[in-house]
Amino acid sequence: MNNSRPRYPPGIGRGGGGYIQQNPNFHSRSPHQPQYAQRNVAQNQHQQWMRRAAATDGSVDSDANNEVEKTIQPATVDSSSQDWKAKLKIPPPDTRYRTEDVTATKGNEFEDYFLKRELLMGIYEKGFERPSPIQEESIPIALTGSDILARAKNGTGKTAAFCIPALEKLDRDNNVIQVVIVVPTRELALQTSQVCKELGKHLRIQVMVTTGGTSLKDDIMRLYQPVHLLVGTPGRILDLAKKGVCVLKDCSMLIMDEADKLLSPEFQPSVEQLIRLLPENRQILMYSATFPVTVKEFKDKYLRKPFIINLMDELTLKGITQYYAFVEERQKVHCLNTLFSKLQINQSIIFCNSVNRVELLAKKITELGYSCFYIHAKMLQDHRNRVFHDFRNGACRNLVCTDLFTRGIDIQAVNVVINFDFPRNSETYLHRVGRSGRFGHLGLAVNLITYEDRFNLYKMEQELGTEIKQIPPQIDQAIYCL
Repeated sequence: MNNSRPRYPPGIGRGGGGYIQQNPNFHSRSPHQPQYAQRNVAQNQHQQWMRRAAATDGSVDSDANNEVEKTIQPATVDSSSQDWKAKLKIPPPDTRYRTEDVTATKGNEFEDYFLKRELLMGIYEKGFERPSPIQEESIPIALTGSDILARAKNGTGKTAAFCIPALEKLDRDNNVIQVVIVVPTRELALQTSQVCKELGKHLRIQVMVTTGGTSLKDDIMRLYQPVHLLVGTPGRILDLAKKGVCVLKDCSMLIMDEADKLLSPEFQPSVEQLIRLLPENRQILMYSATFPVTVKEFKDKYLRKPFIINLMDELTLKGITQYYAFVEERQKVHCLNTLFSKLQINQSIIFCNSVNRVELLAKKITELGYSCFYIHAKMLQDHRNRVFHDFRNGACRNLVCTDLFTRGIDIQAVNVVINFDFPRNSETYLHRVGRSGRFGHLGLAVNLITYEDRFNLYKMEQELGTEIKQIPPQIDQAIYCL
């Protein structure tokens, strides 16, 4: 590793000091000293001793010699920082164009944060190459134990920005809940827990996900087994805590993803009750793309000298081309059919404003001959899970949904978002459109606008500081095919 690059202060990535004693293979790194110098010296000393012993006494026990050589072998394998990387199953690099909200970094590497070797292995095998801006800002601060209030654009790596420090600070030998990640929707809970499991697959830590709509009995039985990190929706976690099976007295970190939604009247009372169950020295991390006025009151009440991160000043909708088509209500399905025939769609998400319209539109799209799933909050949870899983795995090209799917859902193949019904406010618009153009890739948003939507369209352009252009007549020639 290039030691000339500025590094974060030693000790940031050691999980509060407990990690050194718990992991005998850990050796702290210094900018002025090779990481494995002591191992190499010890090995050379041993080899010299063995040569001297063999020269002076031919009776050296060969079995003992083999045993000693076996103990040296792991150190030999680890002696170069490249050896362990060479053995990783790293996916091929993503060569697609990326916008500057994920490429304009300080040049840091994940190894600069002194993370556990097993965690680094999971990070690289997940396909992460270098930290994105929000990860560069968040990870070192979170590792120090400070509270964080972070705002960054959809699809720029917020989930990893809090999962990585959370996994780093976990003590796998302490079988209690140490980290709780609270999210507003069941699909986001499943997605976040999966990211934690993938990043921490070499850590031997236990991740559990719990949401409403699933078996409470199964969750209670699971909590009798070791759980280090818990991901879930506020109501279900609180329910389990009140029953005495979800013990949070040792939970030192609470993470609120899509924090603005968690501060809505629907969730905030439950979140505040959860905070009261945490120990006095807890750390709170809050992440979202948008923050309402209510966040200030919450921040002043529960966060202690929080570190404020705001990467949204100029990066709101970069990389996403936005168009509107002025249509009558009865023309919408025909217009959608035209878009399907003209656009190069990897996967698309189509938003409606009501559950009934979701099901009707999905039926129409299927009748037009296109593959289509639909999802909304009134479906059975098992059915929702199956649709989400299958769509994410590419089983279908188009998904019709309500705003249930606007929060944090990360499906890399989605390059087109269509607002069949125009959203009612700019915050919802921002989250909907953010489902395309994930992690700095190019995306396209098309809005079907009726006469009643015209003033709302203008208002959103002003509030978001963006331009939504009228769709060109020759859409197949004018729209960049993503």
